[in-house]
Amino acid sequence: MGRSPCCDKVGLKKGPWTPEEDQKLLAYIEQHGRGSWRSLPAKAGLQRCGKSCRLRWTNYLRPDIKRGKFSLQEEQTIIQLHALLGNRWSAIATHLPKRTDNEIKNYWNTHLRKRLAKMGIDPITHKPKNDALLSTNDAQSKNAANLSHMAQWESARLEAEARLVRESKIRSHSIQHQQPNPPGFALESPTSTLTVSENAHPIITRIGVSPMPMIELVGTTSGSCETAGIVKEEGDQEWKELGSSNNLADYKEGLGSSLS
Repeated sequence: MGRSPCCDKVGLKKGPWTPEEDQKLLAYIEQHGRGSWRSLPAKAGLQRCGKSCRLRWTNYLRPDIKRGKFSLQEEQTIIQLHALLGNRWSAIATHLPKRTDNEIKNYWNTHLRKRLAKMGIDPITHKPKNDALLSTNDAQSKNAANLSHMAQWESARLEAEARLVRESKIRSHSIQHQQPNPPGFALESPTSTLTVSENAHPIITRIGVSPMPMIELVGTTSGSCETAGIVKEEGDQEWKELGSSNNLADYKEGLGSSLS
């Protein structure tokens, strides 16, 4: 529930106060005191709201109100208190005897605030406007520098990751293509398979024992071959064919007689 209104607004007078109304309010308060502001307008014969009577008395009709020009000391006090308290005019008025909060507020808005603005001082922060602008620019430049630094680090990180990926791919590719062949290996072709063995027995020739490794022709895929094999003896410039089985038997007999 909200606070109930001080009076019924119907039929009440609004706007500036007249001297006759001021006289009625002064006469009633001098004779009866302030009392309750809600019941005062009807008792004083005023067609005004109780709040309007209270403000009129507090800000204009009080006998202890100090009127006139503000002194230099009062102006300095208002400026210092405004820097600390802001627009809390009632709290500021407690430090200025016989000055009302409404008068202090009006004097600030019409004189002191404009004077500070002309001097290059922000009336809200009470700091020089250049300093406020510089602080804002400094904050913006720091933010921009931080963003630039973060962007550089991110770019460097991405470049490093890409370089590592490239090096890994190159290393794996080179390992696959540079694997050495084992001591005994086979060369395959569409028609035959050639096997080389280092531990094979040496070939025996007419001259002696040849240290050459044996080359075996495993087989072919192009049908039968009439020739059983081809052997090149050491020191000879011509190839000897081992043809049919009869020639092979003759070759073996000649080889045995040469050894004996």
